Amino acid sequence: MRADIIRRIVEAYDDPIVRVYCWARFWILRQRFLHEIGQYLPEAGPVLDMGCGFGLFSLYYAVTAPGRFVRGVDLNERRIAMARRAAARLRIENVAYEEGDARDFKGDGEVAAAYMLDIVHHISPDTVPPLLGRLHACLPPGGVLLVKDVDTRPAPKCWFTWALDKLMAPATPVRYWSADELGGALRAAGFEVRRHAMRDFLPYPHVLYIATKR
Repeated sequence: MRADIIRRIVEAYDDPIVRVYCWARFWILRQRFLHEIGQYLPEAGPVLDMGCGFGLFSLYYAVTAPGRFVRGVDLNERRIAMARRAAARLRIENVAYEEGDARDFKGDGEVAAAYMLDIVHHISPDTVPPLLGRLHACLPPGGVLLVKDVDTRPAPKCWFTWALDKLMAPATPVRYWSADELGGALRAAGFEVRRHAMRDFLPYPHVLYIATKR
């Protein structure tokens, strides 16, 4: 059932290159990982997908829990347009997309939960703490921010991931945070933090941070 959902989502994109990219993203964050992340999201209520890209994961989490309303934000106008077209083709009504830069996010309106998947290492380090603070402000007490990112250890996996990031987006800056560093930034923003190790046979040092608003 879930595999069929993934196939339908990917086929909803009209650009063949984007479809290849989406298959690659689903291959890296396979269905088991999507479930590991999704188990921490509420089944109902507004959910924020910060840095949603083509809307791949927001569409998945909207389809698998119709009680959620997933709001995707990304700075790339073309990606947002493609996400909207894919949602329309799939007739998914509990998702919406808007153009916006994570670094300029104002925390307007309360959401039940929020997530960022592989976003932190692509934005300037000095903008991360303010962003975490604004995300904290838009969550209710007990609300959850999920941050999936790349650890700096083990070093060989980190270097492999860096090489792949540069291959896919040579002009995009990459700066990985150690688990202690990013966990500390989340705590400084007012979250209680625990880490969920995401075991993988592929050489990626995935870490999922479950940050709960005190």
